[in-house]
Amino acid sequence: MEVIEPLTKPMTQFSLGLTGGIGSGKTTVANYFAQLGAGIIDTDAIAHALTAPNGLAITAIRASFGNDFISESGAMDRQKMRDQVFSSASQKQLLESILHPLIRQECEAAASALREHHPYLIFVIPLLVESGFWVESLDQILVVDCEQATQIQRVMARNGLPQEQVSRIIASQVPRSERLAVADDVINSDRDLSQVRLEVEKLHEKYINLALFR
Repeated sequence: MEVIEPLTKPMTQFSLGLTGGIGSGKTTVANYFAQLGAGIIDTDAIAHALTAPNGLAITAIRASFGNDFISESGAMDRQKMRDQVFSSASQKQLLESILHPLIRQECEAAASALREHHPYLIFVIPLLVESGFWVESLDQILVVDCEQATQIQRVMARNGLPQEQVSRIIASQVPRSERLAVADDVINSDRDLSQVRLEVEKLHEKYINLALFR
């Protein structure tokens, strides 16, 4: 749902795109990088904030989709919207036309605020490959990868979704092979977390060095 176009302003600092399929472990990896000093801009978190109660996208979503898609709390009903956009390409495009300009705006603001305080920036973009834009806008791409069975297990445990629905979400994303084809680096999140952390530490040193010669 959150296929994001690139920033409208050129990025002058070394910038990395972090992506992976649903349940691949992107958040865990991003948190490790943040602990080491990288500046993190999570487009999914931005989208959640925009569609939370009093979020900047709520008025437009209500006007375009109706009150049925706004929960009692005032947030977007994510389950209902998920079902809607999975069943209708035009509805998906409508939602994207609302969210994408706002997400770009928030990304630009976040990048501006973080740039002076971190050696490099990581944009966490769940559907980076699907967007068709970010691949050309970022200096490097890091893919967090795991077996599909692991994805299904994690999402079922985390979100309480049935296996069939999780499989549908995975099927709607680009194949694993396409993500790996654009990757400059890959972290296998099927491994023990201590091993994942070590790999993050190695890559952090690599990105620090790349940022110095940006």
